[in-house]
Amino acid sequence: MGPGLYFGIGKQAKDLLNKDYLTDKKFTLTTITEDGVRFTSTGTNKNSQSLGEIQTQFESNGFITEMKVNSDAKLCTSITTENLGPGFKSIFSFVVPDQKSGKLELQYLHDYAGISTNFGLTASPVVNFAGVFGTKSLAVGTDIGFDTATGKFVKYNAGVSYKDVDYTVSLTVDDKANSATCSYYHHVSPLTNTAVGGELKHCFSSNENILTFGAQHALDPFTTIKARINNSGKVNALIQHQPNSKFQVTFSGEVDTKAIDKSSKVGLAIAIKP
Repeated sequence: MGPGLYFGIGKQAKDLLNKDYLTDKKFTLTTITEDGVRFTSTGTNKNSQSLGEIQTQFESNGFITEMKVNSDAKLCTSITTENLGPGFKSIFSFVVPDQKSGKLELQYLHDYAGISTNFGLTASPVVNFAGVFGTKSLAVGTDIGFDTATGKFVKYNAGVSYKDVDYTVSLTVDDKANSATCSYYHHVSPLTNTAVGGELKHCFSSNENILTFGAQHALDPFTTIKARINNSGKVNALIQHQPNSKFQVTFSGEVDTKAIDKSSKVGLAIAIKP
């Protein structure tokens, strides 16, 4: 019921304008053993290149362990625990064979605050802090990173968000104050999951504006359509069909209205769950 974490500022608009749009071919298969171990295999064909990933997730004694192996032979492991106390969570992660990839993240959620901090497990780590303060309706936050080796800030961002029953408005300043993004999300109809939204991003160094509008609508309880368009003329659309909780297929397309013959792209994603 609190303000959540910093990365949740503007998330509804981001998901509306970006989530599930793809121009690749992707297949995901998930299985669960009798002991509750979850296996997820993902294959992606991107730019005529095949990429694969196998993910394993299991829970034991209050710890959630997740391991991923990809086609680059990298093993990514994270261990999450939520039994540190009310509102507290810790995430320990590392990548093999990268010996300097160890990282520890601590999260704390409160009715009037959401704090997340992480740091590398090295002699001179980069320390990141993200904090949000306020209520479920109005929240103000910051996201900063400090490199202890150089004594310099590697990032400093800030944001504010206001939520009502049907709409959310947010403003963030990112890229070391080089860009500002204003977003709006409006849930028009819960019955048909109809929503509209927009995002305006301004880059101060190049004086460039990127304006994007998007919308979604459920044709029936199993089928959802989405579309977006930006001021550069790129149009994306998708249709997602989920006849049951075990199967989902998504068709997506992209067209540049300024070069229709050369830029059309099509994506397909299939997900099968137990």
